[in-house]
Amino acid sequence: MTVSTRVELPTDVPATRRVHMAAFPGPDEADLVDALRRDPAWLPELSVVAVDERGLVIGHALLTRLQVGAEWAVALAPVAVAPEWQRKGVGQLLVRAAIAAADEAGERLVVVLGDPGYYGRFGFTPASEHEVTGPFQVRDEHFQALPLAAYDGGPRGLCRYPAPFDAV
Repeated sequence: MTVSTRVELPTDVPATRRVHMAAFPGPDEADLVDALRRDPAWLPELSVVAVDERGLVIGHALLTRLQVGAEWAVALAPVAVAPEWQRKGVGQLLVRAAIAAADEAGERLVVVLGDPGYYGRFGFTPASEHEVTGPFQVRDEHFQALPLAAYDGGPRGLCRYPAPFDAV
């Protein structure tokens, strides 16, 4: 089975929503993506889908703008893979494609809230190591950051996620 990634197209939106609805126990993540599409934080070139050999959307990874201190970075969230495609490397493919797209776009830093065992394989380390803090009460190793090629020691400071994240 061949799986590839590409930037999400407007025609993919219903299929992307279906993936999020199937991958998570409720509509929160799908609703978050829909709300982010309407927010100034939306970066269409950093919304990445995985497609099977027939061109069907089987996964989605999203990077959106967030403020870090007085500067900007991107947040990786959510990442979803259709249940029948989980544990087959699709999530890894999506995360790598999203990171590569952010790097190509000249982004400096990606942050993520998630399992350090999973995200560590992509080079994420505790955000605190980069003087970045999150707005969440979580263990230090779960709020992570990944400097990209354009990283110049910043941004640093408290992350402020776009408003749609407040509803999740």
